[in-house]
Amino acid sequence: MTIGYITIGALDVEKALPFYDAVLGVVGYARGPLDGGWAFYGKEGAPGVGICKPHDGQAARGGNGVMIGFKADDHAQVKAAYDAALANGGTDEGAPGYRPPEATSGFYGAYVRDAAGNKLCVFTGM
Repeated sequence: MTIGYITIGALDVEKALPFYDAVLGVVGYARGPLDGGWAFYGKEGAPGVGICKPHDGQAARGGNGVMIGFKADDHAQVKAAYDAALANGGTDEGAPGYRPPEATSGFYGAYVRDAAGNKLCVFTGM
């Protein structure tokens, strides 16, 4: 079984789009048209990503312990996505680097949160 798509709750979908356009654009996702309050991003061979207001009408909020990881091609993409997130209203949750920090190869990632508190990782090396 594979993941077909994920959805990320937004406080305001239209205001969230510059953040997601920038971050997901760096790793090769393209956004389709805004339709019915939803914005969907696609990338060949990867699950779709939908940005929407929560169906239950409650405010969007980041889930404690929930994180979405987006695979980058290289270290430069990781850094570019991290920089794009911070430039578009995101907050730092861990600058680009190896994990664990004392490693010199392997998993390399950066962590950010969007305006609703959703945690994202952009990584390479797995």
